[in-house]
Amino acid sequence: MNSCKICGNKNRLISKNLGICLKCIRENKEEAIKISMKIHEKTRALFNLPPIHTKEEKGKPCYGCGNNCLIPLNSKGFCGLVKNIDNKIVRLAGTSEKAVLEWYYDPIPTNCVAWWTCAACTGLGYPKYAYTEKGDIGYYNLAVFYGACSFDCLFCQNWHYRKLSDNLKPIFSAEELASKAIEKVSCVCFFGGDPSTQMPHALKTSEIIIENSEKNNRIVKICWETNGNMNEKYANLAAELSLKTGGIMKFDLKFWDETLNIVMTGVSNKQSLKNFENIGRKFYDKREKPPLLTASTLLIPGYIDEIEVKNIAEFIASINQEIPYTLLAFYPQYVLNDLPTTSKEMALKFLKIAREAGLKNVKLGNVHLLK
Repeated sequence: MNSCKICGNKNRLISKNLGICLKCIRENKEEAIKISMKIHEKTRALFNLPPIHTKEEKGKPCYGCGNNCLIPLNSKGFCGLVKNIDNKIVRLAGTSEKAVLEWYYDPIPTNCVAWWTCAACTGLGYPKYAYTEKGDIGYYNLAVFYGACSFDCLFCQNWHYRKLSDNLKPIFSAEELASKAIEKVSCVCFFGGDPSTQMPHALKTSEIIIENSEKNNRIVKICWETNGNMNEKYANLAAELSLKTGGIMKFDLKFWDETLNIVMTGVSNKQSLKNFENIGRKFYDKREKPPLLTASTLLIPGYIDEIEVKNIAEFIASINQEIPYTLLAFYPQYVLNDLPTTSKEMALKFLKIAREAGLKNVKLGNVHLLK
C-alpha cells in the first residue's frame, strides 16, 4: 500500500513514484503542484530538457504552442526546440525547413485511436475519402512521430520521444518528409511526442502532400493525434486540412481538472480544451462522414475517476453529441509505472457514465489490457 505525502492516506492506487492522491490534488492544489514540479524537473533533466519556466521569470515570449513560454536568456523553452539567444527566439527545429522526427509505414487497418471512425479503416466517406467501402486495405498510413511535446506526461506511453528532443535528430525538411508519401500511402498521421510543438513543419508537409495527391488523383487523408495544446491559428489550419482531405483530428483530452493536468503533465489544459471546442463548433458539422473530430481519455487507475469522465463527456456533448469518444485502457509506463492496468469493471463503469452524459458514440480502446 502506497501513501500520500500530503494526507498520509494509503491506497494501492496511489503511485509511489508520484506520492500524491487524487483527493489532495483537488483539495491541496499548491502543495500537490509543488511536489509534482520536483518530479517533472528531475525526470526532464535526464533528457537535458529545461525545468518548467514560471510566469514570474523574465524572458522572450514564444508563441509556438499553447504554453506561450517566457524563455529566459540563453535558456530553452519547455519543448527543448526553441532557445533565447541574445534575447532573440531561435527555433532549433520545428520550422518548415527542419523538424526532429521519425517516420514509418503503418499497414492499414492500423491500430489508431480513431480506428472505428476513420475512412482508412472503415470506408466511411467512400468513395471521396476511401478507396473501397471497407477502407484502404493494402495501403499504408505514413506515421510521423515528432520528437518533442508541449506536455510532460508522467504516464507517457511514448516517453522515448525525449531522446529525440535531446539529440535534435533525425532531422527532416517538409519536402523530405512529404516525399515519403508514396503511391501506396492513403493517409498521414502526425503524432509523437506531439505535433503541437512543430506545427509549421507538419502544415507545410501536409500542403505539399495534398498538392501532389490532387495532381495524381489520389486519396491522402491528413490526420492528427494530439494533446491539442497548439497555437490556436495552427489548430484551425490543421482542422481545415483534415476537413478537406477526409482526415481526423484526434484530441487526447487527458484530464478535466486543470490542477490535475498540471500535476500530471506539467502544464495547463486550458488551450487544449479551448482548441477542441473551437474546432468542434466551427468545423464539425461541415462533414458528416468520417467525423472530423474525436476525443480519447486514458483511464489511469486512481487518477481518472467518475468526476473526470463525467465532466469531459459533458463538455464534449455540449459541443456535439455525435463526437466520438474513446476510453483507453491504461498500461503502466514512465513515472507511473507502478500502477496497475485498468480494470474491466472500471472501464465499463466509465463507459456507462460517458453515455449517460449525452454522448452517442463512445467506445472502449485497448480492451486487451483490461484485467
